[in-house]
Amino acid sequence: MSNPSWQPIPWQQGQGNSPSLLAAHADRERAVDVLKAGFSEGRLPMDEYERRVERAYKARTVGELSLLVADLPQGPSGMQPTAMAPMVPRTFMPAPVLPPPTNGKAVGSMVCGVLTTMTLGLTGIPAVILGHSARSEIKRTGEGGEGFALAGIILGWLSVAGWVFFIMLMMIAGASSSSGI
Repeated sequence: MSNPSWQPIPWQQGQGNSPSLLAAHADRERAVDVLKAGFSEGRLPMDEYERRVERAYKARTVGELSLLVADLPQGPSGMQPTAMAPMVPRTFMPAPVLPPPTNGKAVGSMVCGVLTTMTLGLTGIPAVILGHSARSEIKRTGEGGEGFALAGIILGWLSVAGWVFFIMLMMIAGASSSSGI
């Protein structure tokens, strides 16, 4: 019996000689893509999604695959055996991977480091402390902000070195003025 509309014949368990077309690897991957989209949209619970994906990879016919995705958007229509099969819409693709959050202490270190020019170096020590603390947290948690922490540390130490240099100049000037009297 032929099927002139190219619609797959539903798979009947127990029929050894199903008249449906044999499924190709690409057909299985399209079915899994539709299942992934259905899972990411919340249409399938995790256990059902995993069961269907397992069955999709074991499916022998296009009809079996059609049954697995028949209740999902892009289901049976996406499983038609044509050379120009419709692509999965962008809305069904997995969400892009977001970068890790930035460590708050690293941002604080950078802000304190930048403020050293406006506070005459008073925020230098907090910049160094926050920067070192942020770097250890970043290594432990995998957060972002390594550059912010490093910039805060550098600016903080430059501020501290500037104060040390200024105090040494004052001590030298005081010693030379007291010895010159």
